[in-house]
Order: sequence, then C-alpha cells, then structure tokens
Amino acid sequence: MAAHTLRGLCRPRLGLLAAPFSQRAAAGTEYRSAYSLDKLYPPRRDEDRAGTTSAPEESQPAALDIPLARCRSSLPARLTVSYCRSSGPGGQHVNKVNTKAEVRFHLASADWIPEATRQKMASMHRNKINRAGELIVNSEESRYQMRNLAICLEKIRTMVTEATETPKVVSKETTQKLIERVEKMNRERLRQKKIHSNIKQSRKADFD
Repeated sequence: MAAHTLRGLCRPRLGLLAAPFSQRAAAGTEYRSAYSLDKLYPPRRDEDRAGTTSAPEESQPAALDIPLARCRSSLPARLTVSYCRSSGPGGQHVNKVNTKAEVRFHLASADWIPEATRQKMASMHRNKINRAGELIVNSEESRYQMRNLAICLEKIRTMVTEATETPKVVSKETTQKLIERVEKMNRERLRQKKIHSNIKQSRKADFD
C-alpha cells in the first residue's frame, strides 16, 4: 500500500520533468554546445535573410564558401579534418586529449577557389604544401576542438583573401618621391657617421 502511494506521488513529478524535453522535441530543436560550429562559425547574413532581396554592400567583399558541412559525420571529401595531441593550452589535460585540429585539402583540384587564386596561393604558401599537393593548416591555440577547427577555417579564408587582393599600382611620381627620400636618408646617415668619426679622432692622445 505504501509503495503504491509513493509511486502515485512520483508520477506527476516525472511528468513535470519530462514536459520541457517533450516540448523541445516537438519544436524540433536540439541541444548545441557553446563551442559548436553553428556558434563559433555562424552562417552568412544572406542565408539568414532568406526571402529578402537587398543590394550587396560594395565596401565588404563576399564571404568565401568553404565546403565544410556543419556536421562532422557529413564532411565532404574535399576537406580532410583530423585531430591529434596538442602541446598548446590545456592545463592538466595537455598532451592527453586530441584538441589540435588539422585541415588539409588538395589545392590544385579545389574548384571552390578560382584558378588564378590557387596559383598565387601555391607560390605564397609553398612551405605549407606537401608532396601530394595538399595545403595543410593546423591550430592548437585553444583547448577545444571546435574552436581550433574554426581557427583553421578562418586561416583558409585569410589565405584566399590575401591571394585575391590585387597589388596597388604605384605611380611614377610616388616612386620618384620614395627614391628621393631614401637618398636623403642615406646622405644624412653618412653625415652623422662622419661627425661621429671626427669626434672619436679628436679623442685620440698625441704622444709625439
């Protein structure tokens, strides 16, 4: 009888505890960590404004679409993500957990990057390309895997942006001014050097 009474008292409480979980499941939302890719690497603004047409801002360049899915289980073959032991921050877990992130992809076959940009990236970052032609980017700045992965993706974006930028054309007048400035600096340097040499010569004792 007592057991039956306790069982009846516990049932409403269990129902109250399960209510938020059932509401969350009905709403179609799921728990995401603070270090998930959706929060560390949010989608672009044009994806959030679905259905609204607005003219793109000319001052800000368009963001690069890196072919990396939000879910680790559906990573495309064009980007290879791996984790290994990290020698960076970690406290008592340093060199014990796989927090270092490494992202590599074949640069020559990366069709999501323009061909001219790929050639420039190959010359600018030749020390990061292995014999197989893969560009390797790694990060161990953080103690969290997802944050290191976000840092690697941001490094790739920076590389592509730097390779896309066109060098500024310097006019002949500016070049002439720079040459005159360097010549003036050299003349002043030689003058100061000669003055310093005369001072040291005047300090020498004459024993004759």
